[in-house]
Amino acid sequence: MVDDTIPVRPGEELEINVLEKFLRENVNGLPNEPLNLQQFSNGYSNLTYQLKMGEWEAVLRRPPLGPVAPKAHDMEREHHILSAIHPYFQSAPEPILFSDDESIVGAPFFLMERKHGLVIDNEFPEGIAPTVERCRRLSHVMVNQLADLHSIPYEKTKLMEISRPAGFIERQVVGWISRYERAKTDEIKELMPLIKYLQQSIPKYSQTSIIHYDYKINNAMFNQDLTEMVGLFDWEMATVGDPLADLGVALSYWTEVDDPELIKIGLGHASITTLKGFLTREEFIETYAIRSGRDVSNIDFYVTFGYFKLAVILQQIYSRYKKGQTNDPRFSQLGKTVKSLLAHAANVAAKEV
Repeated sequence: MVDDTIPVRPGEELEINVLEKFLRENVNGLPNEPLNLQQFSNGYSNLTYQLKMGEWEAVLRRPPLGPVAPKAHDMEREHHILSAIHPYFQSAPEPILFSDDESIVGAPFFLMERKHGLVIDNEFPEGIAPTVERCRRLSHVMVNQLADLHSIPYEKTKLMEISRPAGFIERQVVGWISRYERAKTDEIKELMPLIKYLQQSIPKYSQTSIIHYDYKINNAMFNQDLTEMVGLFDWEMATVGDPLADLGVALSYWTEVDDPELIKIGLGHASITTLKGFLTREEFIETYAIRSGRDVSNIDFYVTFGYFKLAVILQQIYSRYKKGQTNDPRFSQLGKTVKSLLAHAANVAAKEV
């Protein structure tokens, strides 16, 4: 089994004695063995830890350190989402509990099921060759799971209690523009034409489904032969909204070999989706349309918005870095990536105008 955890990073430690006491008071059936704490190495945002006591294990998620954007990193909401989705979509981890007692780990947090499998980012695990056939099959797993998530009868879940599907995409465009303006650090010439395009091109009609809204290959976990998805993580943005917005976001992460260099390596390395055999974005769209039966004729708007949304997320992180609210060296070059994403989005938009 591939080890996907690391020792806890300096500055991100938890009070292990306080946490263990809380667990023993609130989780049934824990073994009489000490708590062991590790951290998951992936991720730029929320802090995620592995908890182990003998054979018992779980995952703890809490918000990042320092001030965060309003309504972002809502642990209670993510716990609620998993509670609603897990019965219909087994790749979603089963939630265990939520706590808003900030004295335990310094912020609200929740516990969820620990899943095991392979998480893939910029390379295949040792011993698994990246053959064309394997890359293509993995692509289809990603597309099919997204389409299947969108087929869940959302009306039967409790997600409607925290969702407003009517007017979803218009609120998203307005909201993400506002988030960018609050986190702005540099002048970028492509920004205003891009914003104008997004404001003027909002679809008059949109579809409705449960959406993950941060769907990418390194948020997924696969079985040992990469034929099934056994886990899908980072549900904090999930809601009931426009499935094509979810598809557009997924495509913004799905880089191709001919993409601009900063799009491919903006987060430090190229995604495996640039390898031969992976579906192109166009093939991803076509495959999704067949699997879901949905009309994808206006997907270019959603892809443009997907790039813009990703740029805003990275800009928020970069803004926190510039203000000294986090000192993670991975964040120092995100400003260049934001500029490249906005320029790429503007180019996609220009082809539509």
